Amino acid sequence: MMLEPSIDALQGKIKSKYTLVTLSARRAREMRHAKNCQVENPKSEKYVGMALEEILAEKLFVKE
Repeated sequence: MMLEPSIDALQGKIKSKYTLVTLSARRAREMRHAKNCQVENPKSEKYVGMALEEILAEKLFVKE
């Protein structure tokens, strides 16, 4: 079973796996309460998956 989006594609956007996990978890908690996904028609039904899709679509990022 392949998860979408792939970790390789995500690490092209955010290098650190730790940062990737932390950012997506925080965003998932935010979406759970606010119910506002920045990606139209997300493939994932779960909030963490939606947050990862936002990262891949460059709607969610980390300032360095």
